[in-house]
Amino acid sequence: MTETQRKIGLFVCFVTIVLAVLDTQIVSAAAVPIVRDLDPEHGIGKIPWLVSAYALATAAVLPLYGKLCDVFGAKRVLLGAVATFLAGSALCGAARSIGELIAARAVQGLGAGGLMSVTMVVLAQLQGPRQKSGGAGMGGVVAGGGMALGPWIGGLLADHADWRWVFYVNLPLGLTVLAVGAAVLKLPRQDVKHAIDYPGAALAALFATALLVVTDWGGKKYAWSSPEIAGLLVIGVAALALFLHRQRTAPEPILPLSMFRIPELRWGFAVQGLMGAAMMGAIYYALLYVQIVRGVPSSGAGLYLLPLAVGMSAVGVFAGKLAERGWSERTFVISGAAVSCVAFLLLATTGTDTSLWLLRAELLLMGVGFGQLIGQLIVLVQEAAPPLQLGVATTAIRFFQTLGQALGAALFGTIVIRLYDGPGGTPDAVPHLTGTARTAGIEAYVSATDTVFLCAAAVMALCVLLASRLPKARVREAVPA
Repeated sequence: MTETQRKIGLFVCFVTIVLAVLDTQIVSAAAVPIVRDLDPEHGIGKIPWLVSAYALATAAVLPLYGKLCDVFGAKRVLLGAVATFLAGSALCGAARSIGELIAARAVQGLGAGGLMSVTMVVLAQLQGPRQKSGGAGMGGVVAGGGMALGPWIGGLLADHADWRWVFYVNLPLGLTVLAVGAAVLKLPRQDVKHAIDYPGAALAALFATALLVVTDWGGKKYAWSSPEIAGLLVIGVAALALFLHRQRTAPEPILPLSMFRIPELRWGFAVQGLMGAAMMGAIYYALLYVQIVRGVPSSGAGLYLLPLAVGMSAVGVFAGKLAERGWSERTFVISGAAVSCVAFLLLATTGTDTSLWLLRAELLLMGVGFGQLIGQLIVLVQEAAPPLQLGVATTAIRFFQTLGQALGAALFGTIVIRLYDGPGGTPDAVPHLTGTARTAGIEAYVSATDTVFLCAAAVMALCVLLASRLPKARVREAVPA
């Protein structure tokens, strides 16, 4: 590829990442208009499935995408994932009932599972070994910024346009990615025939689905001790055991256990999963705080995540420049985890009348920490992975992040419910309280969320400890100007 083609290819990758991440968060802001239009009487109870169907489908196919990349080449797999995502987006926009929309979101999620992970593989192949940190690092920053801006963009589209444009806006961008990617991308392919471990992929999908449904239903729809949750846990444990057995015996496993013998991959996967859990707590509970405690509308609440996005983007660019000068990924991972830990400790001091500018500053610091982690962890794993397992390693780190987010959401949600001791009995009652009862409810809710931020700080402290176990790799030679 010429230098111009490479630059165009990088731009295509970044647009693809934006498409993937925005749809993870964007629908939550448009939930009310969707319900009002499709099912005003019974739609509220089905809204969580608009997010869950997307997340379940995405997590279920992630391990398979990595192997497909290593077998068929990243270009073919990426274009197929984009086409699937666009088909799901079109079906979502044309949905005439909540049931149709949920089914279409699942189709969209099947494609989205490949957008983020496969794009990172493409970025790694577009750049040389010493330049990987620039592409993958910026890709991680774009992903984090999209995660932060998704609710705000969704709110704008829902308030000032038809909710269907939340999905239709993907079509022109996605079609451009398909056309330009097909014409410009020229990536290496293997000439050796390989088998795909479809039974292993099915077991991984079953385990991920059971885990995500447990975290979504546990303590909400069903009690943690209910037969339904217990049954799902049994299914998940059995699927995990069968999956591990399959990976030990399959000729070409979908997630080779030998990868966990490589320290960079073993500790990188662990840090990514823990970071996913902590990031979920930062974004979700910061948004709930400004809405429930400070009365900020949902469309305006998304603006409070802009400092997070700015911090991630700025430090991502800065880290990329330092990486070109020879700084190691291990340094950034340790530093990013430590900064994020400090930011969470500051958030844990939030009160009912804390300055909103102080909250913005704390989220900016959070972005500085996460910005170092997101991109550099991907680079670390890609550089340590065996060349023929680049796709599997890249999608695996995304898979562990998804599982971490699910577990983090369940853990933090349980903490808030258990620690809330205000009027109404549950945090859900706080928005409906008035007078002195509302004051007491808000104080109890803030106390519970402060504990969540403390737990997230402990998670990031554990990330610092695990990151320190990473090998002190040889510092890369500085790239000439």
